[in-house]
Amino acid sequence: MQKMIDINSDLGEGFGPYRIADDETLLSIVSSANIACGFHAGDPVIMDETVRIAMRNGVDIGAHVGFADRMGFGRRAIPMGSRELETSVLYQLGALEAIAAAQGGKVGHVSAHGALGNMSLADADLAASLIRAYKAFDPEMIVVTLPNTEAERAARVAGMRVACLFLADRAYDDAGKLVARSVDGSVIADPEEITRRVTQAIVEGTIDTISGKTIHTRAHSILVHSDTPRAVDIGRSIRAAVEAAGFAVAGLSQRRLREGNDRSYAQ
Repeated sequence: MQKMIDINSDLGEGFGPYRIADDETLLSIVSSANIACGFHAGDPVIMDETVRIAMRNGVDIGAHVGFADRMGFGRRAIPMGSRELETSVLYQLGALEAIAAAQGGKVGHVSAHGALGNMSLADADLAASLIRAYKAFDPEMIVVTLPNTEAERAARVAGMRVACLFLADRAYDDAGKLVARSVDGSVIADPEEITRRVTQAIVEGTIDTISGKTIHTRAHSILVHSDTPRAVDIGRSIRAAVEAAGFAVAGLSQRRLREGNDRSYAQ
């Protein structure tokens, strides 16, 4: 059986007449879309447009939930109690699900954006709140997050399916965590270097850290940041590299169908 890898992108991150990325072209390259739900970015019309294009291209629909911080693009932490956080996440999931359902689609996976996502990797209590909201919405939904993090642990404890994410254009430290964007070299823009890292991650199961150390990783889904310079070129290069390595590019739902009850997505 041919191994499968998902390629996903954070999309629908404009607002009103403003657009962040070439979503339509990226949706012809990726297999899963993480669609902004109106808090850190997006609005009802953009959400609807993105869902329609995704469905036309056979791309899986997922929710990209975040803090209500349009001015800071969701990259500023907003302190919240567990109830406020959980209900804000449910609000976002419900909004995207309503739009998807109107087109005959379904929200099948979820990932946390920006500051919310980063906090969920290290804060066990916040991660548990986030996962409670996900599970309350749909216990069968796939949680997309970085491996060996509090978010992954909380999802597994809750019995939810987890897809381990590899960020193709971000540097990692020796502990397997993302290097802060404020650090030089934290964002990688060279398509050749990005595709080299992708091939290494999916074939060898390792990544080279910013210090030059090689560490183990797990990758079920590769993220292409839509707002990275040359994102379309990077996406095409990644897809070509994945296929050249002998993997089929397929959305997370397809892997789920093929692997039945394997809730761990283990490799």
